[in-house]
Amino acid sequence: MDVSGGDSDQRTRPSAARDEALSDTLHDVALIGLGPVGATLANLLALRGLRVLALEREADIYALPRAIHFDGECMRVFQTLGLADVLLPDLVVARGMRFVDAEGRLLIDWPRPQQIGPQGWHASYRFHQPMLERALRQRLLQHAAVDVRLQHEVLAIEPQPEHVDLRLHDLAKDRPLHARACYVVGCDGARSMLRRCMGSGEIDLQSHERWLVVDVILHRDKPELGDHTIQYCDPARPSTYARGTGLRRRWELMLLPHEDAAAMVQPAVIWALLARWITADEAMLERPAVYTFHAVLAEGWRRDRLLIAGDAAHQTPPFMGQGLCAGIRDAASLAWKLAEVIAGRADERLLDSYESERAPHAREFIEIAVRLGAVIQARGAQAMAQRDADLHAGPQRFATPQPRLGPGAHAGTALSGVLSDQPRLGDGRRMDDAVGYEFSLVCDADWAAAARQAAASSLTPIHVLAADSSPLKHWLARLGVHAVLLRPDRYIAGTATEVAELPGLLALPWSR
Repeated sequence: MDVSGGDSDQRTRPSAARDEALSDTLHDVALIGLGPVGATLANLLALRGLRVLALEREADIYALPRAIHFDGECMRVFQTLGLADVLLPDLVVARGMRFVDAEGRLLIDWPRPQQIGPQGWHASYRFHQPMLERALRQRLLQHAAVDVRLQHEVLAIEPQPEHVDLRLHDLAKDRPLHARACYVVGCDGARSMLRRCMGSGEIDLQSHERWLVVDVILHRDKPELGDHTIQYCDPARPSTYARGTGLRRRWELMLLPHEDAAAMVQPAVIWALLARWITADEAMLERPAVYTFHAVLAEGWRRDRLLIAGDAAHQTPPFMGQGLCAGIRDAASLAWKLAEVIAGRADERLLDSYESERAPHAREFIEIAVRLGAVIQARGAQAMAQRDADLHAGPQRFATPQPRLGPGAHAGTALSGVLSDQPRLGDGRRMDDAVGYEFSLVCDADWAAAARQAAASSLTPIHVLAADSSPLKHWLARLGVHAVLLRPDRYIAGTATEVAELPGLLALPWSR
């Protein structure tokens, strides 16, 4: 798909006119990197009416699979973008994960519910990354205020008191360009150029292992492989099998210290490694790649007008399938905060809550992934003994964690900073569809008039939803409150049990 500009006028302008417009425009936000995180962030910012410049060095979407899992929380973000129905036909509902030892004995069972969950979606989905990226970029075409520039490399970032200057190179036409933006966000991956420019530190969470990732496409279905992800905790060769979409299947195999990465990606070697599961006659080799699975967290996600998101801010081993999920959460958290600050409704200190909230949340998932990785990757007598001691009570049942946000733009009470449910409304709609990417207050029906009066005095638009359905009423009752203030990223900002608390609840503390 060719996405060369943000609207039809830009795409039909002569290139000289486009370049002049680029130089003359003060963009609200410039994004470096248009992978899934950058494209999601660009779409969310566009929903708030911001002028966005999206810069991507590559000419097109990477055509091969990379990330293959996202969760129900991510699906809510894609729902907000109007993409849920676009994505659904190409998704597979994940069944869960099992950890087994070398003899096939179950060590850990991590089932994923097959029914629609509290988020209004299934808990876990398998997807094909190029399909998701195409959908996200196609959605960007509907936003006239988004200027997408492919094959544009960022050479220098020069912060100024009121904006940021960017020196660019148009790789297709081999010419320099200049752009300006109020804020710049680096969604530019693990080797982030913007993170280096910011001078951010790094917390090493002590997991760095080489793995061979092999994607294949079956010639025909092979049901005996199963639909569960299997973690083979075999000291001879820790391995993973994962179902993909359609006929795609993935294996991940830990490389041993003496093995050479270049030799291990040779087809003959790969088919020998996969022989216990599949033969070369049964599938086409789509992609082999050697990765070092890192566990790191950046320190310093914001420096004045510069920010980072996604892999630029955190990297996790894949044993929970949370790498992409963390990046989508970053986008959902950051976009509304940038929008509030740029609109003049919030002080810049709101942007500091981005890292204070997201870093502890991301870290919890990374640390759990590291612990699960220690079970999978255990090799040698000492590591095996530790694993067996940890699992001494027999097979363990694992449940997906739901960590709270760190301190930030919420009340700091027992329920604030917790991801909300998404009940159905009285008219059958999912709750998020009634409010879009905005604040909302869900309250008892007899509180609605008072809630609307309190919301009318807020600089930030707040949608009031009266609990007009059994699911909404049951949700409030389960929480033990009569009103819940939800942020655009669907996390609870605060609650009320008395009508008199509404003005204080809706007086957002970061507002000007």
